[in-house]
Amino acid sequence: MVSPSTLIVFAVASLALVLVPGPNHIYIITRAVSQGRAAGVASAFGVEVGTLVHIAAAAAGLSYVIARSATLFNVIKWAGVAYLVYLGVRALTSRQELTAREAPPQPLRSVFLEGVVVNLLNPKVILFFLAFLPQFVDPQAGAVPLQIAVLGGTLLLLGVLSDLAYALTADALGRRLRTRSALIGNLSGVVYLGLGLATALSGRSV
Repeated sequence: MVSPSTLIVFAVASLALVLVPGPNHIYIITRAVSQGRAAGVASAFGVEVGTLVHIAAAAAGLSYVIARSATLFNVIKWAGVAYLVYLGVRALTSRQELTAREAPPQPLRSVFLEGVVVNLLNPKVILFFLAFLPQFVDPQAGAVPLQIAVLGGTLLLLGVLSDLAYALTADALGRRLRTRSALIGNLSGVVYLGLGLATALSGRSV
């Protein structure tokens, strides 16, 4: 089972990830601003259903990679480090505009399903499950799929809280993001670089 100390470190890293505005948050803000609180909440829950799919896929596939293929594990790890550094440098050097663009009204069911797709295709989440989460898994500590499920469930809980906070305060938050896009871009860059460094230094070398 995942040790308490490992779980705490993982939760802190996950909190940093879920608080940085990304495609999921932009989608939630867009729907909440254009269609109201119900659409924002529906989009938030859709996004987190997508997270459940990521957790299931990680538990099914990464358990084999972690247990069987040292080379593939390290390839994924260092590709993840490189991509996190790339995201960080791009965020720090590019001019970002975070806007809640007008969107045509949609049924809540469509908003929910679109949220699922947005998260499934979000490279930040894919990268997290492929390269960062495995650093906290210890094959000697018990069943790998169960450890991934526990870690993924921690991320899911933090993600739900974060997404609902964005949805319920989308109007005010959207205005702040639009007027402080440079600050948000710099913060995102620092967090990505920090996660890249943590990925490079933490976990086992298999």
